[in-house]
Amino acid sequence: MSLISTSRDEWIGTITLDNAEKRNALSSALINELCAALAAFRDDHLRAVVLRAKPGVTVWSAGFNIDELPVGHRDPLGWDDPVRHLVREIARYPIPVIAMVEGGVWGGACEVVLACDIIVIGPTATFAITPAKLSVPYNISGMLTFLNAAPACIVREMAFTAKPVNAARAFDLGMVNHVVPIEELEAVTYGIAKDIAANAPLAVSVMKEQLRILEGAHPVSPEGFERLQGLRRVVYDSQDYLEGLRAFKEKRKPVFEGK
Repeated sequence: MSLISTSRDEWIGTITLDNAEKRNALSSALINELCAALAAFRDDHLRAVVLRAKPGVTVWSAGFNIDELPVGHRDPLGWDDPVRHLVREIARYPIPVIAMVEGGVWGGACEVVLACDIIVIGPTATFAITPAKLSVPYNISGMLTFLNAAPACIVREMAFTAKPVNAARAFDLGMVNHVVPIEELEAVTYGIAKDIAANAPLAVSVMKEQLRILEGAHPVSPEGFERLQGLRRVVYDSQDYLEGLRAFKEKRKPVFEGK
């Protein structure tokens, strides 16, 4: 059974997350299907892609599939984890990707949405960076995605508290492009997609790549990079990391001891 559905209308492709049973959690299987759909749209020379969930959802995506996290002594969100592949695919994709969002966006799904080129949300949308609830250290490139989307003080608040940011505040902070009434969400999103599709695709593709490179121009010394990696190891080698995973699977509140 497919975890997504796809459609196309002239130069515009749509990918719909369709695994309500798991709240569209970003499992390896779902991400593989999503990346395959993006590749097919690229090969067909489409000019804009809309990434969405089914209408009326309360959770757009619950984020990384916790069941796939390694159990200790391995980087839980390393270079090769599925969400990293998806975020890199969206960032490097030669076609603009528009996120159309209603409902909650949690954890890694928050990064996926913020990696999209344009974000249109309904009033029910919320964004939460949730790894601290599980004692999972977020990866460096993911933190850069957040820092490119919001001021550092806001990223700190979101990361430290794991509390959601509502639609109005996300717009005020510049995290998203548009907040529109739910009945206008599709019209506004696909209106933007049609505007993009009407322009010169090569020029749009080149400008997207230029912006990607410029956004990533954050110099870090080799020593600083090693320090960042070392900080993450402190957490994923800890008892708190194992406790977070156990508590999630046992459906209870974790008891963290800071060790």
